[in-house]
Amino acid sequence: MGSSCWSGSGHNGSGRTRNKSSGAGADPSCIPGRITPVKITAVGDGMVGKTCMLITYTTRRFPSEYVPTVFDNYSDNLTVDGQEFNMTLWDTAGQEDYERLRPLSYPNTDCFLLCFSVGSHSSFENIFSKWYPEIRQHCPNVPIVLVATKTDLRESQADCVTTAEGRRMRKKINASRYIECSAIANDGLPEVFIEAVRAVVKKPTPLKKKLFCNFI
Repeated sequence: MGSSCWSGSGHNGSGRTRNKSSGAGADPSCIPGRITPVKITAVGDGMVGKTCMLITYTTRRFPSEYVPTVFDNYSDNLTVDGQEFNMTLWDTAGQEDYERLRPLSYPNTDCFLLCFSVGSHSSFENIFSKWYPEIRQHCPNVPIVLVATKTDLRESQADCVTTAEGRRMRKKINASRYIECSAIANDGLPEVFIEAVRAVVKKPTPLKKKLFCNFI
């Protein structure tokens, strides 16, 4: 396994950096010495912890209150296997009210984070019944990392989604990796984004020209 370094980029007072360009997708060749842009989009049911995961990772601080997301994005730099990447992290709304707007954030995505909470079996089941079909409708070949959030709930809540169940789901949707994390415990967050970047770099070369999302 190659080395990685979690290095923060400059943030403004809110801890997030706006990225004005939509990007044209990452180049899997990753030229040494050049910072490679990568767009990573998080999707999943509302209140599964997508926003907390992104904010805690980019600001190194767990948010003090819940603010429902419509659309937002963050920026951070990450060095993976000796190559530096500038990640634009897109946060999306999981609520049904935004079903027509949400796909507007999908074009030029290099990797999707399909997120569910271990404390919510419905959010886990929706990975296969809702989110995977939606992603594949718009972006048939973009890599996926399956992310289990709120793993700290396993210490206090019975009948949580297990690691074994998560691994089976990963195979079911053919995700590149399965990662578990907890934003409030600050556990496993760097691994989520390291593996997302690796999924982009290691995607099959023959599909390179087919990886752009279909916007309908």
